[in-house]
Amino acid sequence: MDPLSLLEKYGRDNPEFLNLIVKHSQAVAKKALEIAKKFPQVNLDFVYRGAMLHDIGCFFTYFPKFNEKATEPYIKHGVIGRDILEKEGYLDLALVCERHIGVGITKQEIIEKKLPLPPRDMVPQALEEKIVAFADKFFSKIPERVDKEKSVEEIKSELRKYGEEKVRIFETWYKEFFNREGSL
Repeated sequence: MDPLSLLEKYGRDNPEFLNLIVKHSQAVAKKALEIAKKFPQVNLDFVYRGAMLHDIGCFFTYFPKFNEKATEPYIKHGVIGRDILEKEGYLDLALVCERHIGVGITKQEIIEKKLPLPPRDMVPQALEEKIVAFADKFFSKIPERVDKEKSVEEIKSELRKYGEEKVRIFETWYKEFFNREGSL
């Protein structure tokens, strides 16, 4: 399966947004593969495909200047991505989509914050899922910054808006992924 073909299938009606999603996903994939190569048990092809497709659901959610006609809120892009990839027959990759948002969203958070999501845990489980979610934090979908890495402090500041527990999860991943063999 070629992830670019699948992105083009769902984003072809919005070429400017497709281009942004592809650039973002390529930056995430590059970072994710750098990390994944440190772990011999990790399936590199799975990481690549997961990183390339993690935001496929964005084509059906509201995104300023690029997808303003969409009515679904952006927070649903993971669930929508899961639905797309399940429909396409990629059940394993579907969970990467659903679980990559932030450092994961718990069922308790969904219920307490009344988020427009199904009430279930959407937290990365497999190492591959964690690597993709972690790499995604380093890149925005702001066109002029799409391939520019955020600093760790920028990421932590963004996550802090959702609670210190989110920052702790990121820091745990950072130690696991960056401190192995000294650095990334």
